[in-house]
Amino acid sequence: MKKLLLFTVFTFLLISCSSIKNTQEAISNGNYDTAINIAMNNLKRNKTKKGNQPYVFMLQEAFVKASAKDLDRISFLKKDQNPENIENIFVLYESLKRRQELIKPILPLPILKKNKNAVFQFTNYDNEIIGTKNQLSDFLYTKAKKLFNADSKFEYREAYQELEYLEKINSNFKDVRNLMNIAQQKGVDFVFVSMKNETEKVIPKRLEEDLLNFDTYGLNDLWTIYHSKKDAKIKYDFGLELNLRNIDVSPEQVREKQIIKEKQIVNGFKYLLDDKGNQVKDTLGNKIKVDKLENIRCEFYQFTQFKSAKVAGQVIYTDFLTKQTVQVFPIESEFVFEHLYARYDGDKRALEQSFLDLLVLKAIAFPNNEKMIYDTGQDLKQRFKAIITRNKFRN
Repeated sequence: MKKLLLFTVFTFLLISCSSIKNTQEAISNGNYDTAINIAMNNLKRNKTKKGNQPYVFMLQEAFVKASAKDLDRISFLKKDQNPENIENIFVLYESLKRRQELIKPILPLPILKKNKNAVFQFTNYDNEIIGTKNQLSDFLYTKAKKLFNADSKFEYREAYQELEYLEKINSNFKDVRNLMNIAQQKGVDFVFVSMKNETEKVIPKRLEEDLLNFDTYGLNDLWTIYHSKKDAKIKYDFGLELNLRNIDVSPEQVREKQIIKEKQIVNGFKYLLDDKGNQVKDTLGNKIKVDKLENIRCEFYQFTQFKSAKVAGQVIYTDFLTKQTVQVFPIESEFVFEHLYARYDGDKRALEQSFLDLLVLKAIAFPNNEKMIYDTGQDLKQRFKAIITRNKFRN
């Protein structure tokens, strides 16, 4: 027990020393916020503990250096006078404030040897944050409006991202929400989805409806909308065609397999006899009984009903603007119907449980070709979805 206690204390001291070292290294490498986070995590647990005093001093040092670093960077960016720097200045001011707000809840932090509290010089950056936020809002708004003039889907999408960020930092600024709706509508790609049957076989109507029901695919996103029925008001950008080239349905088959099982079982008892044919008795004079063994045999016939269907084709991406095929992907799916049942001749006590379970089953009707093709199509739908998910029309 004493050894366990010593080991626990040693482990704790080792972890504590390692944490202090990591904090010091973070400061030395200029990773001041990392050092602040490590120190804060330790001080939150116990800020009056003597062993945590190094974290108080390192927190002070890291805070001063982090603030100075951010303020120096802000000063440089302001001197550069590049409008593109406004966002960086805004982010830096927010970082300065956030760092102070992180430390405030844990104050005061006592310095035990001096019997006083550690000093942190905090500054109110609210005016700077509001000022740069307004400058940034005007800059982003102007930039987005210029992108609208290009009348390109890519530019509309870029404008949407600028406006989305603007809405995040300055909610309900001017007509930003309306402009976001316009940018989304102008930047979205409409894809017309169709299916072509070149198999010379009839495709079940409900399978075609399932494959083209894109409401169940969950693929519509901010910039891509799929339609399986054309809307006369919409100019479609791309075509997505599922071209079925071949459907094979195998004949109905019943495969038979014979298995012979033999076993020796106990079938009652008999009295033990000696070499002269006399009954053997135990020390109390009782006749000794022994198992009566019997060899049994069973012929087990396993039947497998088998039928398969395979559908193969292509997924074709077309650019309606250029009328060119963009990409072609092979697609293939297979569905197998398999049903097992069995019968036997002989003594079924020779059979294991797995064989006995099959004896309960009987032959069933084979699914017709339409059902086989439909069931194959359910897997085909998932493969179709996977191809679309992995291969977007625009990156």
